[in-house]
Amino acid sequence: MAAVEAVEIKSGIVDFVGDIERLEMIFEGWDEAPRAAATAYGRAIEALNAEALRRLVTALKRDPAALKAMKTAVADDVVYSVLRRHNIIKPSLTERVESALESIRPMLASHGGDVELISVAPPSIEVRFVGSCDGCPASALTFHAGVKKAVEDACPEITEILQVKSSANGNAEAGSLRFVSPFANVSGGTWHYAARLSEIPEGGVTSQIIEGERILLSRRGSIVTCFENACAHLGLALDGGEIADGIITCPFHHFQYDLMTGECLTAPTVQLRPHAVRVIGARVEVRLAG
Repeated sequence: MAAVEAVEIKSGIVDFVGDIERLEMIFEGWDEAPRAAATAYGRAIEALNAEALRRLVTALKRDPAALKAMKTAVADDVVYSVLRRHNIIKPSLTERVESALESIRPMLASHGGDVELISVAPPSIEVRFVGSCDGCPASALTFHAGVKKAVEDACPEITEILQVKSSANGNAEAGSLRFVSPFANVSGGTWHYAARLSEIPEGGVTSQIIEGERILLSRRGSIVTCFENACAHLGLALDGGEIADGIITCPFHHFQYDLMTGECLTAPTVQLRPHAVRVIGARVEVRLAG
């Protein structure tokens, strides 16, 4: 049902955009006076909407709960685009990174190449060269002198910029090994795909079920930890717990755990059960403990 609704919403948006484009084409065929009147009318409506949205956002910011809901709503592409059009919110990190890449694309295009943004997972991003830049001996120089500098200048919070190579079929390879947890020497078992690095919120957690095992993934930069999603107290799931400063609190009996080590701060004699985890490119894989 949710998928159907998503398709309907997307279809509605496409219709709106199509209507606007068709009207603009009609306006272009008008004489200057009526075209100017229609343009002025449209700008007046936009100004009214912008002022209403500014007042709405200002009112919502006064209520912490409403502010949280608003931040969730802004994640929607349409909401974000409308608010950005009226300069009510600042550009997202992804938009700023894309803008930085756009600034160097003319230089790359002059050599028959381009660059793609693969993922954004602060404090790191992944990019891939395409066209003649992919595999070019000078691509390393292009990467450091062009892409890396442009992104770092525009987005100082990005401190790690990784170049993903292309495979023979043109797809981005998984990339080089970026991180292996201290628990990776767990014997036996196979590595299982768990998530993309960007799907694990910075400083937060995401839960998965792999081979029937409930796991909890946490991320700090490119460092990822994986534990059994079960409180050491009564085995209840932790993913609904509050997180602050790298500490998760069990939502049931308030036992607290360090998400980097699994250490229980409430009862130091117990800890979360760890699983081996590694990050390859943008892929996060886990190996379940026996």
